Amino acid sequence: MSAGSAARPLSGIRVLDLTRIIAGPNAGRVLAGYGANVTMVRSPLLPTIRGLDLDLNVGKALRFLDLRSEAGRAAFLDLVREADIVLQSYRPGALEALGLGPADLAAVKPNLVYVSISAYGSEGPWGGRRGFDSLVQMAVGIAEEGMRAAGSERPVPLPAQVLDHGAGWLAAAGAIEALRRGGGLAVDVSLAGVGRALDALGRLDPAVGLAVADPTLSDVDDLLLRAPSAAGVLTRVRFPGSVAGATLGWSGPPPHE
Repeated sequence: MSAGSAARPLSGIRVLDLTRIIAGPNAGRVLAGYGANVTMVRSPLLPTIRGLDLDLNVGKALRFLDLRSEAGRAAFLDLVREADIVLQSYRPGALEALGLGPADLAAVKPNLVYVSISAYGSEGPWGGRRGFDSLVQMAVGIAEEGMRAAGSERPVPLPAQVLDHGAGWLAAAGAIEALRRGGGLAVDVSLAGVGRALDALGRLDPAVGLAVADPTLSDVDDLLLRAPSAAGVLTRVRFPGSVAGATLGWSGPPPHE
């Protein structure tokens, strides 16, 4: 693997993004923002959400492969041989059942970084269960605490998919650290683990937090980026943060299917 330049820190790094919805695509978007060459590998048989695709798959290429077919797996393994990172968010064990787990791909590309995002991780009594952000917020007690703070009779999750977005950033950071260590490592991030980390940060006065109004677009206009795409002009949040001497952000629009 040959990581980049001062201007684009991850230029030359090739990422295969096998994820959908929010957490995994956000991890791929972060890596693309640092200059990685990210290709979505999407099943032609699985549904997706167009609005999220437009937001979270900016700067990525797109390839359709059915990994359940012999031809699809062969084509995917050809991509793996040229990749530095595989990012996946299927249910734990699903890709192993297809012969595409971490050990399988390490045999094809020994220094590959294999990043997995799941709801509850792969170990423990809930290991391997399916889940998504709002459901995990209920399982770990966040929505119950929100219910009590709001005086509601129904669960009150956080007003954003914080576990998803947090997991995406952590997965990207884990991938970069694994690259820094020379590759050949597996990175595992769970939404429940992110929930536990948030819980450990402590609490502010809930009355203050619940009284905060949602910002309008004009309140955050300096943080927004407007760019043309096949779907029209898209408005999104600019890539956050800065690195001295580096140009961060995305090199193109989301792929047009």
